[in-house]
Amino acid sequence: MDEKEAPRVGAAVKRRRRALQLTLAVVASRSGLSVPFLSQVENDRARPSRRSLELVAEALETTAGELLAAAEASRTIDVVRAGERSPGLPPGVRALVRGRHQLHALEFTGEQDAGREFQHRNDELLYVADGAAEVEAEGRAHRLGRGDTLYLSGGVRHRWRATEPGTRLLVVAVGDHVEAEVE
Repeated sequence: MDEKEAPRVGAAVKRRRRALQLTLAVVASRSGLSVPFLSQVENDRARPSRRSLELVAEALETTAGELLAAAEASRTIDVVRAGERSPGLPPGVRALVRGRHQLHALEFTGEQDAGREFQHRNDELLYVADGAAEVEAEGRAHRLGRGDTLYLSGGVRHRWRATEPGTRLLVVAVGDHVEAEVE
């Protein structure tokens, strides 16, 4: 199987490894593969050959077929149409990604509660699609215009407000239900 045909199984491998409470080092030892390679597989930066996938599966007490099936079952393609309302969210707030995924994205249109302060455990990116906004983070004010982005690492306290009518702000973040970590 060539690189284009090789499956993306990273999420399935990581879920199985964590379910067994194994470290990458243990899986590397059991499989004979390197920790850096396994990390790249889990993060979908490398695709394993059929033989490597079989070694990983054996180390994870499963089969290559089961890992492939788990990877395929976790694939999602979903289109959220412009103007589509998001149940349970206030007016002017729209979910851009439905369900519980690693990526969380919301669109805010118009005035929002400028006094509300946020602090999330995971990283997030604010992008001004239209209009302008002011974001206060760590005691500093940042003025953002159309097309500007602001990155906030997890734990940074912040608040924002639209400074022009018709402002649309997109917030893209690692989902709060996901524990972002470095391996």
